[in-house]
Order: sequence, then C-alpha cells, then structure tokens
Amino acid sequence: MKNKCLRPILLAATSLLPLATWAQDATTTAAPANQDFWPNTLGNLTLAVAGVVIVGALFAITRLFTAVVKMQEIQMLREKGIEEIVDAYRQPEQSWWDRLMKSMTNAVPVNREADIDLGHDYDGIRELDNKMPPWWLGLFYGSIIFSAIYLFAFHMSDIGPSSKEEYDTEMATAKAEVNAYLATVADAVDENNVTALTEEQDIALGKTIFETNCFTCHGKLGEGGIGPNLTDDFWIHGGGIQNVFKTIKNGVPEKGMISWSDQLRASDMQRVASYILTLHGTNPANGKAPQGEKYDPATATGATATDTTATSAAPAPDSTATAAPAANK
Repeated sequence: MKNKCLRPILLAATSLLPLATWAQDATTTAAPANQDFWPNTLGNLTLAVAGVVIVGALFAITRLFTAVVKMQEIQMLREKGIEEIVDAYRQPEQSWWDRLMKSMTNAVPVNREADIDLGHDYDGIRELDNKMPPWWLGLFYGSIIFSAIYLFAFHMSDIGPSSKEEYDTEMATAKAEVNAYLATVADAVDENNVTALTEEQDIALGKTIFETNCFTCHGKLGEGGIGPNLTDDFWIHGGGIQNVFKTIKNGVPEKGMISWSDQLRASDMQRVASYILTLHGTNPANGKAPQGEKYDPATATGATATDTTATSAAPAPDSTATAAPAANK
C-alpha cells in the first residue's frame, strides 16, 4: 500500500522539475521587450513539448519499474509459496534507523551467513562472501564522478582556474604582501644600518628628490652654490653613505640646512643619499671650490667616516635657505 501511494507522489514531483526549472529560467533571464512575437512563441512551444516528452518518459519508466516489481513478486510467490510471503508481510515493521543501517551496510543477517560461507576456516574465523557496503560503493563511484567533473572544470575548460593559474595568483598575492612589508621595513633605516643603494630605480628616485629639493643650494648637477660641492673628494661632515644620510636626516641648522626627517621618509633619504654618492667625480662645470677634509673610503671604517667639522680655508657661507635635503658637506 505504501509503495502504491509513494509512486504517484514521486512521479508528480519528478514531472514538475522540468517546469520549475523552466519557470526559474524564464524569471531570471527575462526576454527583452523588443523581441519578436513568433520567436518567443516558438521557444515556449519547444519548451512545452520538451516538458511533455520528459513527463512521458518518466511515466514510462515508472510503469516499467512497476511491471518489473510485479514480476519479481510473482517469481517469489512461485518459489516460496503464499504462506512465506504472508509471514513476511506479517512481520513487525522495522524502524527507520534499522532500515537506514540495512540500506547503508547491506549486511547479511547472522541466521543467513551459511548462504554466503565460502568454506574457508582459519582458526575459527570463517570467510564470508559479503558484498561491499553501499556507503563505500557510493563514495567510490562518487569520487570517480567528482574526478571527471574536476578534470573537465579545471583542466579542460575555463570554468575554474588551473593549478598553474592558482599558483600564479598566489605568487602575485604573496609578492604584493612582501612588497608591502618591505615598504614598512625600508622606513626603519637609520644612520647606523643604512647602506648605499645601487638599483637603477632607487637611484632614479633619489635623483628626482634631489632635483626637486636640493638643487637650490647644491646645484642641479651637485656642483655647489649656497651649499658645498657634492662631486669632489672633500666633505665637511664626513663622506660615505652613513654620514651623508645622517647629515640629511639631522640637518646643519647653524649652516641653514634644516632636518629633513619630518618631510622625507627614511627610505627616501636613503635614495637621495645614494644618488649623491653617484655624483662623485663627475666634475660638472662651474664647480665650487672644495670644502672640508678629503674623504678616503680606503681608510674609512666600512662605509662610515669619522665626522669632522674642520673646514678649509674657504668655508661655506652661512645661509638661511631651507630647501636642500642633500648633505651639507
């Protein structure tokens, strides 16, 4: 009785699926108002015919399934007799949990193990010809279906990114994070750990900063003006990247050079100091006379030379100009 009631319900539910899907497509992809009437009508008729065909096919499958079930019942009736069939129907109904476990495990009852005994006995352990549990078979076949879908989606089509595309995306993200971190680390530079930069991009940025802020006092080519010449071997406050960076950072207030630590980032001061070192030996026209002491990198400790306040016979004139972040040598 339950099967007879269940079949019409399943048939009705499955027959409504194509209509529900068609209705959803119709609402989500509404046709523009300017489309012709006949193409719309033809499309709707095609969908209606397809729905009827699908419903008819489902109905035919249901009828076939019913016929197969009846044939099996007749065969069981012939083999076991009416009494055994009646006794089977009179047995108490199993709970939903028992039915679920039976369908999931496909286990053979203990009183029927003799039917599947293979005759192999090992120290009292008998070998039975049990079938694979349905849950295991479901996972096995499901994994095969999933692998086929995954292969098509991620390796044979553009539905999903391939492994290489995911790798490239993650590497780009990681590079952006590293650059963001390095940007914060670059500003942790001071006169004690600063090093001369040699990358072309850094030198170009340092040149831009110099030509924007420093040329007023030191000349566009570093030849000197109000401030000292930055291209010769003589330095008032010591040569080398650390001393030049320190002079830019702290300034020389008594000479009119302000501290640029509040206006330039540490990384920018490192770039402009590195650019200043590249001006050495360029000998531009109209270069100012040397000032300070001669700086010899060979005798200096690493990149640091002892600061010196000694001046030459021609000391730099005092100035109130505040536009030069470059080292006041």
